[in-house]
Amino acid sequence: MWVALLPAAAIGYLLGSIPVGYLVGKAWGVDVREHGSGRTGGTNVWRATKQILPSLLTGLGDILKGVAAVYFGRFVLGSELAAALAGAAAVYGHNWSVFLGWRGGAGGVTTSAALIALSPLAGGIVVPIGIIVLIFSRLASLGTLTIATGALVALVALAWQVPSVLSWQDVIFGVLVAFAVVWALRPNLKRLASGSERRITLW
Repeated sequence: MWVALLPAAAIGYLLGSIPVGYLVGKAWGVDVREHGSGRTGGTNVWRATKQILPSLLTGLGDILKGVAAVYFGRFVLGSELAAALAGAAAVYGHNWSVFLGWRGGAGGVTTSAALIALSPLAGGIVVPIGIIVLIFSRLASLGTLTIATGALVALVALAWQVPSVLSWQDVIFGVLVAFAVVWALRPNLKRLASGSERRITLW
């Protein structure tokens, strides 16, 4: 099992590092890093291109990165701990891509996808709550924070209360991802506290 952890982290990180939003933006003739938040997630692709299709394509790509990382750890390496680590590494790769000089997104979509792949029960609880928060607040950062911190709470609760459906090994995903997202959103936390955070609008 321990031998699988290094390739799990490496492959997960490289999958997450694929700069989908940047590539989609370039296909639409813009560098998303020069617009809005400067991040490569679907929300900023929407701001940069002013079109929904590239945003949806970005979201789809970011979903596939998270799912592929977890499945690689689980089915190729054959370890639940490897699956949890690979999924978390994908979020780190998304947020700090080696292909973009350690820049990227905030990890909300990749976290959601990896969480659902890792634990459909935890994902089925947490992701809808995050989406509801996002819809009503129109704050992408708040929705992302809800999903990342909620993932940790849900995974710990399920591993504790229902160990038959969730391994404590999966909790490592929640710990690592919560840290990654909170760290990436430090500037947003300051704006949330001051009431100056950007709300989701087309323009």
